Amino acid sequence: MTDTVLKETPAVWKKSVFILPALIAGAGFLFFIVSALAAHPEKAWLAYLVNFLFFTLLSAGGLLFSTLMHFTRARWSHGLASVAEAFSAFFPVSFLLFILLFMGQNHVFPWLGQDLHGKEIWLNVPFLFSRNAAALLILYGLGFGYLYQALQFRLKHAQKNTRLKQFLFNRFEKASRSPETIKKRMTLFAGWYMFAFALVLALIGFDLVMGMDPHWYSTLFGAYTFIKAIFAGFGAIILLAALLHLNPTTPFSLSPSELGKLSTLFFGFSIVWGDFFYSQFVVLWYGNIPEETAYIIERTMTAPWNGLAWTVFLSCFIMPFIILLSRKIKESSWCMVFVSAWVLAGLWIEHFLLLGPCYLHPGPGAFPLGVSELIISTGFLALLILTLLFYFKEFPEVLEKGSGEVVQWK
Repeated sequence: MTDTVLKETPAVWKKSVFILPALIAGAGFLFFIVSALAAHPEKAWLAYLVNFLFFTLLSAGGLLFSTLMHFTRARWSHGLASVAEAFSAFFPVSFLLFILLFMGQNHVFPWLGQDLHGKEIWLNVPFLFSRNAAALLILYGLGFGYLYQALQFRLKHAQKNTRLKQFLFNRFEKASRSPETIKKRMTLFAGWYMFAFALVLALIGFDLVMGMDPHWYSTLFGAYTFIKAIFAGFGAIILLAALLHLNPTTPFSLSPSELGKLSTLFFGFSIVWGDFFYSQFVVLWYGNIPEETAYIIERTMTAPWNGLAWTVFLSCFIMPFIILLSRKIKESSWCMVFVSAWVLAGLWIEHFLLLGPCYLHPGPGAFPLGVSELIISTGFLALLILTLLFYFKEFPEVLEKGSGEVVQWK
């Protein structure tokens, strides 16, 4: 780590930068409340659910990059890992948003009041909320456990200029563990986080996406959900790291080699995502299960959903597959800002495509996405930005060149 000690909060993280995203988040929340009390509350709760899922998967996938890189001893990724860990700041917000879903249960779960043909034991609101809340708490707890160990390295030369850092340093000094012990604990938490990540996000996919249409199921849907979370998380890291690198007021720097390696991983997971997207449906074809095709036909062959399906396919698979074949593009910050933002927008639309037909029944000429969905989504995006700003304001040292490089394996 550099010898330069930050004596005060850099100007880029001053309180003034919080004002605009806070206003946008507040306006989005107020708009959601008004929409939820209007004539069609299901539209507001659909937008809420879509954004909760999207930003929860994105933040969990962001931290997964750091745990994966540590577990595999990837030395090239130390700077990117420090950026990836910032997404853990969204975990408390995500859990609070999940709890608020309970308030709209009559509009969130379209299967309420339906004959579930024996699935009532699994699909009931108290059991669903309790198991998913417990799962998220376990996942987030493991994530914070890993982050706590990682910060012992990243904040080694930091000043105690915030209450949070004072609290952490007091804990660090009382524990006074050797670097090797801390690395072993990081590895332990990283392994358990990755294991919980697969199980918890599979459960979320089954309960809060596939379960909204209780008469259709896919045994691959859980795996598809956590692969999508990794894909989205890597895209979010690329977007955030490239923007920090392009911002001259931040100390963070990103080499073309580092960006190229991460972009290659992003390219690889676009192929894996496309494979899972296709595989869960091809099973219905070669298995000759016509009763399961209604779910797919509605979303891929009937208007207006078929337009969204083609948009998702082109944005999340065809476009990145063709563009990211170029090494120059993968090493260009400006190009990767565009590509990652485009793919993330496509993945957001994919959530709306999977859930929308369960709530909305527009005519063939009507477009299912409207201004209200975009306003609520912008509010959620502002919430994510606020959590990232808070993290970097509290721990600006993680953006310094060489942050965390002490975590190396012999």
